[in-house]
Amino acid sequence: MIERLILKQLLDLGLSTGADFAEIFLEDSNRSVIRITSGDVTNIDRSNTHGAGVRLIKGTDEVYGYTNTVDEASLTRLVNNLKASFVGPVNKSVPLGEKKPYKIHAKRRMKDVLVSEKTETLQHLSNLMKAHDKRIVQSVAELHETEQSVLIANSEGVYQDDLRIYSRVSLMAVAEESGVMQQGYEAPGRQAGFEIFEMIDFDQLAISTATSAVNLLSAEDMTAQSMPVVLHNGFGGVIFHEACGHPLEATAVAKGLSPFVGKIGEKIGADCVTAYDDGTIDGAWGSLSYDDEGHPAKQNLLIENGILKGYMIDTRNSRKMGMAPTGSARRQSYKFSPTSRMTSTYIAPGKDKFEDIIKETEYGLFAKKLGGGTVVPATGEFNFAVLEGYMIEHGKLTRPVRGAMLIGHGKDVLFKIDRVADNIELGQGMCGSLSGSIPVDVGQPTIRVSSMTVGGSGGQK
Repeated sequence: MIERLILKQLLDLGLSTGADFAEIFLEDSNRSVIRITSGDVTNIDRSNTHGAGVRLIKGTDEVYGYTNTVDEASLTRLVNNLKASFVGPVNKSVPLGEKKPYKIHAKRRMKDVLVSEKTETLQHLSNLMKAHDKRIVQSVAELHETEQSVLIANSEGVYQDDLRIYSRVSLMAVAEESGVMQQGYEAPGRQAGFEIFEMIDFDQLAISTATSAVNLLSAEDMTAQSMPVVLHNGFGGVIFHEACGHPLEATAVAKGLSPFVGKIGEKIGADCVTAYDDGTIDGAWGSLSYDDEGHPAKQNLLIENGILKGYMIDTRNSRKMGMAPTGSARRQSYKFSPTSRMTSTYIAPGKDKFEDIIKETEYGLFAKKLGGGTVVPATGEFNFAVLEGYMIEHGKLTRPVRGAMLIGHGKDVLFKIDRVADNIELGQGMCGSLSGSIPVDVGQPTIRVSSMTVGGSGGQK
């Protein structure tokens, strides 16, 4: 990448017409995808992302540009174009500091494992799902690998590199009977290499995925009603992520487009709700050693015993809000300017037991797996599809249901959580926002919401 002395000169050039902050983000990333469909190799793809992004800020005004030609001449042209947006006195950057060490969470990196070993492993999982039941008509296993190498230099002296190594395996089984089709889906990921297959029992997960698809064939259509909902651990945390996490990002808060604006220290949820955004969890899908502004990742307390304690803040929005950055600046690639984003966001474990929560629920819905949905960050309004759900009747899990939709407001749900189990898990996903699509964890233990609107098209049973 570009030499340190040249980076310092470019930063000074960016400050020569009035900007008071300059930043250069350099990236070189390699990606690989292998897809197996019903035992056959259907896709092998590799790609490289290489380039640089330059950002200049004056006060809270920002300009951003990028190039995939990373040399001194190209970056000089880019900086000259951007600095023309500002008129003011010359500023100088402080000397660049020293790089600090970062963690590498990988034992078997992308280049160290033969493609044949990868395809054979995926074929085994695909065949395992296909053979589980004669009603499984398609089984897909995919391996996504990414190695992202970055270097960030800015006018405040930050000079930091990082290497993020991600592996994710997605499993999908499609079942069909009498013209009805249903699917099961799982997609765990880690900051790890090919050893992810040693960290997770994928044979068991493949069987579980196929079982889910088959069970849904006999599911009844959900009847619309208001009722208690038990949200399972792991990806059940997507509701908190979407309806509460995004409104706690400075991207929304600094613009006044969040129901949580100005509520630090106020009660925004039930006493049993404590929540964090934590970029420091070893090997977690959403973790990183340093954010995309070069700041160390942190564990940020968002909510404690129902009281709002903090937001997720990047450099530019920290100026608007008068609050310090929290190591929360992220971006998909050099083509995006960074902004405040989540890492691993979760509701902390409580003291209840999963079995007791079910037993103490006379009637309700057990949302075992959630899927896609929509949310309005300014209000926290959301609706989410339940991919796999079961009725709770007289304290027991009974019949499967399909077509259920969870509808509500994030700020209301936080107050209606009345049980929090001790079985916390994280679920993995890709989160899209202003700075692109990034890996994040959503998570929680099993929780119970005392009352939620559940949509559905079924008749009352």
